[in-house]
Amino acid sequence: MKVLCVTELSLNRPDVRRWRERMDHLEPLGDVVVVLPCSMKKPYSQSKSHSIFMRATKGYQEVILTSPFGVCPREMEKTYPIQSYDVSTTGEWSQEEVDITGKCLKDYVADKPVVAHVAGGYREVCEKYLEDATYTCIDGKTTSPDSMHQLRKTLKAFPKIKDKKKNLKKLRSVARYQFNGPDADALIPDGSRISGRFNRRIIFNGKQLATLLFEKGLYSLSLEGGRILNDLNKNWVEIDFDLKTNTLFAPGVVNAHLDIIPRDEVVITRDGEVIGVGKAVLPGPDMEKAEKGVAVRIRHRKKTEDH
Repeated sequence: MKVLCVTELSLNRPDVRRWRERMDHLEPLGDVVVVLPCSMKKPYSQSKSHSIFMRATKGYQEVILTSPFGVCPREMEKTYPIQSYDVSTTGEWSQEEVDITGKCLKDYVADKPVVAHVAGGYREVCEKYLEDATYTCIDGKTTSPDSMHQLRKTLKAFPKIKDKKKNLKKLRSVARYQFNGPDADALIPDGSRISGRFNRRIIFNGKQLATLLFEKGLYSLSLEGGRILNDLNKNWVEIDFDLKTNTLFAPGVVNAHLDIIPRDEVVITRDGEVIGVGKAVLPGPDMEKAEKGVAVRIRHRKKTEDH
């Protein structure tokens, strides 16, 4: 599903604001942050410009500047909604776009050294909001041979990040974004095994915790992963009856986490025990108030005879 962001009003779309707010939970890895411009094609790595950039930036923490979302760390580029938005990439930025994006960038890089491979409005953002950065686009063309030579030369001063660390960081970054906090790292414990070529299954101590879905770049939970999420006091929906079908109707909901929005992964509990996981249809507050309608589509549930 395409996310259309064609006017400045897109800066205040709920899903866009949510993205920017949750980027606060992510931290750059390594000794340097490489700032890059966005591209029309999504995910960015499939674009011509980023395929050129990545020959030089492989092994370093990359972050892409983009309006209206602010920033997109490379490991998040295949996550909904950033992987499917449509926006003009003229390089011309309004003052509001500069300020919103600049604040996101400043918060993300914190005190890390920055190599900014940008031009036009992207450079304006960096110059206004970063106290100190090294600029490697020397002719106004980020993909030119001279600019790319300068980028490679500058990055040689910094050690590269090992692939194992980058892969773990990607999995945990998605969890932090999706479940709103650094504590969501618990869904990807140290020693987890990753299985699958497209949909990536997270397995720990022989039990599947979640699946990172190829299409959306977000997790779907197993019952075991639901127990971890419930321990974190996130996205729970409380009922007081035996769950015997894969549809939970709103009149059956006793209480629900107020931050739940439609399509969120949620955990169904009864007397403190996780008895199901699924996808929200209604926001949390509406689950409690609605007198009819579906609240949650259940994916996995504990069979009645098991509890």
